[in-house]
Amino acid sequence: MNEKDKEKNLNDNELEAVTQETNETKEDMSSNETAEVSAVEHNESTESDKVQPAVVHPVSEAAAPAATNSGKAWMYISIGLAVILIFTIVKMPFGGGSSDTVGSVNGVAITKDQLYDEMAKVGGEQTLDNMIQDELIKQEADKAGIVVGDAEVTKEIDSIKKRFPSEAEFEGALQQAGMTLDDLKKQTPMQLRIRKILEPQAKVTDEDVKKYFEENKAQFDEPEQVKASHILVATQEEADAIEKQLKEGADFATLAKEKSTDPGSKEQGGDLGFFGKGAMDPAFEEAAFKLKKDEISAPIKTQYGFHIIKATDHKAAKAATLDEKKADIKEQLIAQKVQELSPTWLEDLKSKSKITNTIKDAAAKDAAQEPTTGNAATNGSTNAK
Repeated sequence: MNEKDKEKNLNDNELEAVTQETNETKEDMSSNETAEVSAVEHNESTESDKVQPAVVHPVSEAAAPAATNSGKAWMYISIGLAVILIFTIVKMPFGGGSSDTVGSVNGVAITKDQLYDEMAKVGGEQTLDNMIQDELIKQEADKAGIVVGDAEVTKEIDSIKKRFPSEAEFEGALQQAGMTLDDLKKQTPMQLRIRKILEPQAKVTDEDVKKYFEENKAQFDEPEQVKASHILVATQEEADAIEKQLKEGADFATLAKEKSTDPGSKEQGGDLGFFGKGAMDPAFEEAAFKLKKDEISAPIKTQYGFHIIKATDHKAAKAATLDEKKADIKEQLIAQKVQELSPTWLEDLKSKSKITNTIKDAAAKDAAQEPTTGNAATNGSTNAK
């Protein structure tokens, strides 16, 4: 989405606060209050932090939106999360002992332990830190009687979605972060635990909310939007044939499911949801905004192929009011304050913790030995001279 869609700034800030809250937790934390953590055996955290390559289509190859400002909010997600998947793969599939062969070269075996050790060098320390951090937060939440259920996670994700003008723009933000909706669902419980722990300390007054609204009012105004469905095909001939069927009374949604090559919308009968100007391919967008409700376009050519578009609804531009946005702004400001409080809170937990981290200990031991090895080499070189 281009810059003219300023109303999404609140979305950006909220998502940024949520994701930074997670990342600052991962960066600043090693521990929790009077709790000994056996992180290697902690499976729940592993599941919550997995991030796999995204397979998300904002509106897929149909009328893919321009890069959204909302997407930048996800750039703060820790890249260390991705390597967690590695450890699940390494330790689980290979039964038997640690000396099992997982590969060989000219008869020389590569064992499971050798493979694990090399993978641990690549991302093991950060992964274990993440797992420890998740366990610490969970323990702190348990002590405070904080429970995060599935319904609450769903409500939180729905709340984030509603702050985007369209489903397509929400999915675009996820895609730009290399995430899927499932990834977000797995991370949300930890974010909610942190928020619940720190929210009582995050004081936001009505005056704070009013000031923020007045300083950013233009960003909350809702632009004109159109809701549309489309059918995407590769050739003009295919598009012409579908247009003919529609004129003869065929159902648009049924044809979209049968004929459209857009994987992101075909199962929804081609529905793309609401979108504003600047969100879609220019040619696609121009045609969609010209259509009246329930009107169907002639075939429209874009870089993705040929589209037949049906406008299903319109929303006129609307100026925002404080009453309408008050709850959203307050939630955003609280999230920002929680983000600001997190580092100090984490440091306090760190000072009260008892943690075992064998990977970090081994790395520190190796680092301590390196100067000795280096000096010996230097002395040997000097003596040789």
